[in-house]
Amino acid sequence: MEPTQPPQQPPSPHGAPPQQGWPAPGPYTSPGGPYAAGPYGPPGAPGAPGIPGAPGIGPYGQPRRSTNGLAVASLVSGIVCCLPPLGLILGLIALPQIKKKDQAGKGLAVAGIVLSVVSCLLLTIGLVTGGIGSAVDGFKKGVDEASRTKSPFELRTGQCFGDDGKLEKYATDVEIIDCAKPHDGEVSGSFKLTGYAKWPGETEVETVGEKRCEAINSAYALDTWAVPANVWVYYYMPSRESWRLGDRKVICAFASEEGKFAGSVRSDASTLTADQEYFLKAVNPIDTVGLLEPEDDPDEDFAANKAWSGEMLKTLEKARLDLAKHYWPGASTAPVAALGKELDAAAREWRKLAVAADADAYWDVYETAWDTLPEDLGAKARTGLGLTDAPPVQEGPSSTA
Repeated sequence: MEPTQPPQQPPSPHGAPPQQGWPAPGPYTSPGGPYAAGPYGPPGAPGAPGIPGAPGIGPYGQPRRSTNGLAVASLVSGIVCCLPPLGLILGLIALPQIKKKDQAGKGLAVAGIVLSVVSCLLLTIGLVTGGIGSAVDGFKKGVDEASRTKSPFELRTGQCFGDDGKLEKYATDVEIIDCAKPHDGEVSGSFKLTGYAKWPGETEVETVGEKRCEAINSAYALDTWAVPANVWVYYYMPSRESWRLGDRKVICAFASEEGKFAGSVRSDASTLTADQEYFLKAVNPIDTVGLLEPEDDPDEDFAANKAWSGEMLKTLEKARLDLAKHYWPGASTAPVAALGKELDAAAREWRKLAVAADADAYWDVYETAWDTLPEDLGAKARTGLGLTDAPPVQEGPSSTA
């Protein structure tokens, strides 16, 4: 835009040069003109009408009208559909105040009242037809499902879950389920993979995960008889992709691929009495070592079988001594003492197995050693202590060839 020149003042009627500042007397001003006198002085003077920013002064020299706060609140409440009665009440209160105090905001109050009336009618219709209840129930259900759906790596110890992915190692989400209801798995603990500068490979992660999770599961479920027969050690591990993002966590769990199970399998210090915990820690190693028997028989690997039988002997002797030095209360006293005697007799036979000179001598005492080992490992003692007194039986659908 080109600059414009200021308007030129007309020449003085007496031929004198124009004066700067106020207009000279002439046809354009007069002593009694509109700006010569008055309560505010000439335009441009402090406090003059039409000067923006003059405190308390409107564009025509009148004080600005304030807006009624209840009118604003009425409009807001009317817009927010969950507060229609409040908007109606505020609007009705605001109208007389606006008239009495000569305030602005009548339109806001009227709009708030109208919106509130409409919202009240819709709310009433919804309550009568049940639409509101359905919407609320649907909202609650959605929130509940969202809160229960988590990444496997957000699971916490003791939580039970459902896995629609059929227990895939790289599942993206699982659903938290009450342990009393049928579920696919129960978290026993977790650990972080350390000591690797780069992705160690799936095989290495699986090896470490299986070993560590077996130990974690054993400590989580000391009462092994309370674990269903079709429930095994399971774990979620990082993938190559998640490893690049910093994921190092392995989640350990008890899980079943043959069908869901109900009830928690947890039996550790948080759920057991001191006597129950002591008993299980004393006798559980017998089962653990028994499962480590070499696959090759003594004729193929005599050294491995002899070493294993020696380990079993140590385990039996330790269990007998641990049971003997503990005080067993009430109904558990006699059956625990009887179990101790059975373990002592079994240890004598396993000692013969552990010192066998060759495979033939080993076979001569093998069956006897197993026969003297208490098959139930103290079912009566378990009953007296309030523990599960029957081994688990296979559940779920049977597989067919």
